[in-house]
Amino acid sequence: MPGTLYLIATPIGNLEDITHRAIRLLGAVDLIACEDTRHTRKLLNHYGINTRTISYHEHNERERAAQLLKLLDSGSDVAIVSDAGTPGISDPGYRLTQLAIEGGALVVPIPGASALVAALVASGLPTDEFLFGGFLPARAVARRARLKEVGEIPATLIFYEAPHRIAATLQDAYEILGERKAVVARELTKMHEEIARGTLSELAARFRSEGRRGEMVLLIDRHPIAGVANAAPTTETIGTLVAAFENEGMDHRAALKKAARELGLSRDEAYRKLVAERGN
Repeated sequence: MPGTLYLIATPIGNLEDITHRAIRLLGAVDLIACEDTRHTRKLLNHYGINTRTISYHEHNERERAAQLLKLLDSGSDVAIVSDAGTPGISDPGYRLTQLAIEGGALVVPIPGASALVAALVASGLPTDEFLFGGFLPARAVARRARLKEVGEIPATLIFYEAPHRIAATLQDAYEILGERKAVVARELTKMHEEIARGTLSELAARFRSEGRRGEMVLLIDRHPIAGVANAAPTTETIGTLVAAFENEGMDHRAALKKAARELGLSRDEAYRKLVAERGN
């Protein structure tokens, strides 16, 4: 008989946010496949669990999935965990789950912490219908196109976003979707947990002026605020951004790097655009 594949949710910050069932199974399986073995070992040590671990992340998922499938076929029980939250939700897990099902193994979800659900229920936005869109594209053109795609969906929109892109993403959302209520939740369940509520334009201005760290969840209301005109598209260019950051005291290289992040460009793309602007 094939073994069982357990998809085990782990804490997103506070180590107490894990179920008794998850702790029991982490100690009972034959192997734990981890996004980062060092990170997971801290959790296992906290609960006195000595189960063997192996890495399973986006860079080795294809090869490692085949290896883990062989273990399942031989009757071993395997658990998948990500660094935080539920495996398979913007984290590795899908490929092995699919192969395990095709191979006849039993797949068992062990529910628990999820950043998107925690952020949603505390946001104050409607919870009856929502769309989770994972991470938005890093580049501005693709990000804005994605926002246009989902803008008419009558549901609360939820995305994960990196801290260095949050201000640009909020500005893009304001320009594409119009003024809406929004929430940025960061460092959920941790010491510096913050749930920032406001409009898209307010939050865009706030996160431009106040740097933030930590993983972020962005939530956007389903409808624009009645009576508020849509935003005019920004006219900022790479050149104006670089000049503004240099005026703040940055050297040229640092200013170019920060401007590239604001616009969702690679450094090489930003440099080419800057040269092209200055050549006109």
